[in-house]
Amino acid sequence: MPSHDLTTRPPDHPDHLTTPTLRPPDHPDHPTIRPHDHPTMTIYDISLPISPELPVWPGDAPIVIEQVEAMDAGAPANVSRLSAGAHIGTHVDAPHHFLNDGRTVESLPLDVLTGPAYVVHFPDDLDDITAAALEAASIPTGTSRLLFRTRNSALWARRVPDFRKDYVAVTADGAEWLVAHGVRLVGADYLSVAPFRDPGPTHRILLGAGVVVIEGVNLWDVPEGEYELYCLPLKLIGCEGAPARAILIS
Repeated sequence: MPSHDLTTRPPDHPDHLTTPTLRPPDHPDHPTIRPHDHPTMTIYDISLPISPELPVWPGDAPIVIEQVEAMDAGAPANVSRLSAGAHIGTHVDAPHHFLNDGRTVESLPLDVLTGPAYVVHFPDDLDDITAAALEAASIPTGTSRLLFRTRNSALWARRVPDFRKDYVAVTADGAEWLVAHGVRLVGADYLSVAPFRDPGPTHRILLGAGVVVIEGVNLWDVPEGEYELYCLPLKLIGCEGAPARAILIS
C-alpha cells in the first residue's frame, strides 16, 4: 500500500505539506493583536442593553426574552426566544419607516453606517435641537456623521425604565439644517430623532434626503469629539428598521 505521509514528499512536490512554525504568545511574529499595539485606542459601546426593563415606544410590543430550553432541566443546550418590535433599544430607521417607498433596512449603505463621526454635546437645558442650536454648536465643517449627546443620555445612565415624552429631539428646521450641511448620518440619544409631539416632519426630511438615522444611542460617558463609528443593523429583509450594535473608537 502506498504511503500517505505527505510530509515525506520532497519540497517541490505538489503534495508536499510544511508544518507551520508555532510562535509563543510573546514572540514578535505571533499573530495575536496585543493591547500595546494600540496603546491609545478606546472603544465606547454606545448600544443599549436589550432586556424587558428597557422602555419601548408607546404602543409597541414589549420586549420578551424567554428561556425555552434549559440544561438545568435536562435539555442538551440552553435556548432562548426573543419577541420584540424592530425599533427597540439602539436601532436604525430605513426610509420605508415614514416614506412607504420600499427602501427597507437591508438596503442601507454600510459605507455610511461606518466611518468618521463627530459627537457634539448640547447643554442640559436645551429642549430642542433646532437649526439655531446646530449653527451655534462646535460642529466641524464637512462632518458627515453626527451624533447628539443631550440630557437624554442621563436617562440611560440612571436606567430609567419608563418612556419619557419630554426627550430632546431634532426639530424640522434642525433636520433641514442637517441636510443642507451634507450630514449623511445622525445619531439620537433617545428612542426617536424627532419630537414625540410630531415625529413625522423630522423623519420625512431626513429619510427623504437619504440620511441614515440611528436612534437610542447612549452617549453618557462619551466625550465630545471625533471618532470612528461602526453601526451594523440586523439584516431584516423588508423591514423599515432594525436593532443594531454600535460602537465608537477613538
